[in-house]
Amino acid sequence: MSAATTYDEAVDLAVRHEMERDPRIFFLATDPPDGLAAHFGPQRVRQTPISEPSLTGMCVGAAMCGLRPIFLWRNVTFGFGALDPVFNQAAKLRFMLGGQVRIPLVIRVSYGAGTGLAAQHMQSPYAMFAAMPGLKVVAPSTGEDAYGLMRTALLDDNPVVFFEGVRLSPQAADVPDTLGEPIPFGVARTARAGDDVTIVAIGHQVHEALAAAADLAAAGIDAEVIDPRTLAPLDTATVTASVRRTGRLVVVDEAPAACSIASEIVTSVCENPAALSALRTPPRRVCAAPVPIPYTRPLEQAAVPSAQRIADAVRDLM
Repeated sequence: MSAATTYDEAVDLAVRHEMERDPRIFFLATDPPDGLAAHFGPQRVRQTPISEPSLTGMCVGAAMCGLRPIFLWRNVTFGFGALDPVFNQAAKLRFMLGGQVRIPLVIRVSYGAGTGLAAQHMQSPYAMFAAMPGLKVVAPSTGEDAYGLMRTALLDDNPVVFFEGVRLSPQAADVPDTLGEPIPFGVARTARAGDDVTIVAIGHQVHEALAAAADLAAAGIDAEVIDPRTLAPLDTATVTASVRRTGRLVVVDEAPAACSIASEIVTSVCENPAALSALRTPPRRVCAAPVPIPYTRPLEQAAVPSAQRIADAVRDLM
C-alpha cells in the first residue's frame, strides 16, 4: 500500500518517519502540512509568522543546542532576507568552532517557474547556495528520491538546503508506508541509459530531458539522461564517465547560464582530460534566459528550458 502518491506527500512521509524516530526534530512553517501538525501536535509542528530572518537564526541556535529543526521557507525567495544566518552562521560555525557544535538544520524551499507567479516567486538560485562552503544542497526530481534524500538530510549533522520544484509537487510517486532507505548525497541517478549524447538535467528539467530523449529516439538518437539529485556535493564522476562513452554533453538548468550549476558541470567535464578528449563537439548549456521570469504564461514558457529546446540543442550537436 502506497502512503505517498505525490512528490509532496513523499517528502512529508520522510519527515514523519524521522520525527517518529527522533524526538529532537521539530518543524516550523507558515503553513505546515495538516497531516504532520495533527500527528505531532503544536509543540513539534509550529505555525509561524512570516519572519524568515529571525526564525532562521532561531533554528541555527536550536541546532547548536542539540535540537534538529526543519524550517519550511516555502518559496526560496522568501528566505533571501535570511541569508546572513544561513551563510554566515549555519554554514560556518561548525568549522569556526573547531567541530565543537553541530548544525543539523534542514531548510525546505520551493523553486522554479511554471506557476505564473512572476519574477519574485519563480527563481532557481540553487547555485548560490551550492557555492557556499558548509552547506549541502539537494534537488531531487522524483518523489521516491525526495523521500530517500530527505531522510538523509534529517540524519545529517550539517545544514542542508532542500530544493523542491513547484512543478514537481503534484507529480505521481510511489513510496510505501514503511521505513525506506536513505539515499546518500553525492550520488547521481541515470534516469535513462543511452549511447549518443549525455543530457544532465536538474530537478524538474529531468522530466523535460526525458521527454526530449523520447522525441530524439524516434529520430534514431539515443540520449542518456543523468539526474545529479544533489548539487553540493555534486557527482561529477558519473557525468564524466557518461561523457567519455557518448562524446557529447548537454546540460539543462532552470537558472540562467551565468555562474550556474550547468556551468560547473561543463567545467568539471572540461577539466577531466579523459572526458575532454572524448568530446566530439563543444558542450552545450540549455538554461533560462538571463531575465526575471515574466508573469505572462507565453513569456514565462519562452524564458525557461523545455523538451523542445533540449531536443533542438541535441540535434545541433549531432
